[in-house]
Amino acid sequence: MKTKRYAMHRCLLAVLAMVFVAGPVLAGTGAEIQRDAEIALQKLYASSPAARKLSVAGKGILVFPRVIKGGFMVGGQYGEGALFKDSKCAGFCNSVAASYGLQIGAQTFGYAMFLMRDDALTYLDESEGFEIGVGPSFVVVVKGIAKSITTSTVKEDIYAFFFDQEGLMAGLGLEGAKISPINPG
Repeated sequence: MKTKRYAMHRCLLAVLAMVFVAGPVLAGTGAEIQRDAEIALQKLYASSPAARKLSVAGKGILVFPRVIKGGFMVGGQYGEGALFKDSKCAGFCNSVAASYGLQIGAQTFGYAMFLMRDDALTYLDESEGFEIGVGPSFVVVVKGIAKSITTSTVKEDIYAFFFDQEGLMAGLGLEGAKISPINPG
């Protein structure tokens, strides 16, 4: 029994170390973050016509090309991304979240948030970071819904698309993630 408990503690420490050390490991220059975000956005457009439609109608796009998430009872995630306005990089942000509960695993993924209204963009610009689920309304777009999205059916402030999932982790969500501006080196 002691061996099993010891193994669980080692696993927990390894996962926590990976998640909380990931911030400095992921830290890139502004040019690297922008390049990775542009590549990720082009891949998303190729796989989702709905994302391309929203990009034309939206006020801004926040792209996190790679987020690392891990957990064993306690978990966390971290990623860095770029904000695009009028197809130009207008700044950089990070996405940080912590969680607790029944969870185990590790994964990487990317996501893009299409800011559809001026209010959502203003909220991002004027707040020194915001927590997803508090503030502008948002919807996570899944494949079935994506097929029915048109610029005339858009009703929410923010639409989020996930992409490039790798690894195994139960659950994928954005509720509670904090997005804050950063000044990468």
